[in-house]
Amino acid sequence: MTAPSSPHPALPRATRVRYGVVGIVTLLGMITYIDRACLSNLAPYLMADLGLTKVQMSWAFSAFALAYALFEIPTGCLADRTGTRRVFTRIVLWWSAFTLATAAVTGYATLLIVRFLFGAGEAGAWPCMARTFSRWIPLRERGVVQGIFFAGAHLGGAFTPLLVAGLLTLMPWRMVLVSFGLLGLVWAFVWHRWFRDEPADHPGVNCAERQLIEGGRGPAPHHAFTFGYWRTLFLNRNVIALCLMYFPNSFVFYFCITWLPTYLKEKHHFEGSAALIYAGLPLFLAIFGDLCGGIITDYATRRFGARAGRTGVGALTYGLAAAALLAVPSCTNPHVAAILIALAVAATMTSLAAAWTTCIEVGGSQPAVVGATMNSASQAGAMLCPLLVGYSLKWFNEWNVTIYVMGAMFVIGVGCWCLVDPGEKVFAD
Repeated sequence: MTAPSSPHPALPRATRVRYGVVGIVTLLGMITYIDRACLSNLAPYLMADLGLTKVQMSWAFSAFALAYALFEIPTGCLADRTGTRRVFTRIVLWWSAFTLATAAVTGYATLLIVRFLFGAGEAGAWPCMARTFSRWIPLRERGVVQGIFFAGAHLGGAFTPLLVAGLLTLMPWRMVLVSFGLLGLVWAFVWHRWFRDEPADHPGVNCAERQLIEGGRGPAPHHAFTFGYWRTLFLNRNVIALCLMYFPNSFVFYFCITWLPTYLKEKHHFEGSAALIYAGLPLFLAIFGDLCGGIITDYATRRFGARAGRTGVGALTYGLAAAALLAVPSCTNPHVAAILIALAVAATMTSLAAAWTTCIEVGGSQPAVVGATMNSASQAGAMLCPLLVGYSLKWFNEWNVTIYVMGAMFVIGVGCWCLVDPGEKVFAD
């Protein structure tokens, strides 16, 4: 006699296509930071070749951030409206083209134009990431996934000084930019062929993985961008607090990818391998902060609730960053000063998973536009940072002005974190 078949056959094991999505988006983050950070490492060669001053180079850095801020929210709206498959493809093709165009600049005016258009094209990359993860990643995995994404992005930025130094031994600075620009073109081709906006539309996703993803997921976005919609968005307490909180994050990061190599050379007289190591150290340590931040925020949220797991983690890391930065100007040992800056950046980046997961959670069906609003407001910090450095050196010949300002910003950021309520959605679904 044969045994009767079970009335409850085993369910098929869930496929893992969502991990492929995490991988390809993380690779994008790496390419993004490589393309952003390479210019700061090429700045001495570019300034010498084009005859630029530090103030002029600061305006070139800020032109990118200005355009990035202006086009962030429109691109986030487009991602929520049409999905990220087409929007991400357009973003990467655009910024890769202007990475290539940067290699062809002939003077200050063309550099400003190219950098502005570069920023306009790259705007929306992070909101598209948030929208992609909100549709593909189960709620319980989002903090860790955010940590993995930012760790990969910062790994790309951390290796950029070494990549640039190695490539400069083989080719002129213009060809270095060409090499980096080609990376994005390859990524865009693979992304557009393989990715789908919804897991249900991907041929590799089985029913078990689809149920796992959609079980704790909100509804598909609704698109009614009326006056009331924008009033609700811009006057929401969570959105205002997130925007103010994220300002110093972009400020200190932009300092690292624009003027940190010059700061280390002129303020602390680092040269050669020591300069390369300390220029990359903040982003290397940020990788551990990203990963730990993702694990910590998910664990603390499960154990103590969203308020402690998101805002508590964010406020604590901001406090550590403020303490480290405010201690830097009094350091007489240049190595200690450089390490404190790196630790401050690492503490800051530990908050990223909490910040972007909060955007996904309070954004509900509109995560891209909420993330775009937070990131757009923060770009004011990215825009002002190079200018503050350039003019403080011109007027006071002093680097510590910028360091003190960054420390004070993080003190204010602690208070802003305390005002965020991750359980309060911006829009009613």
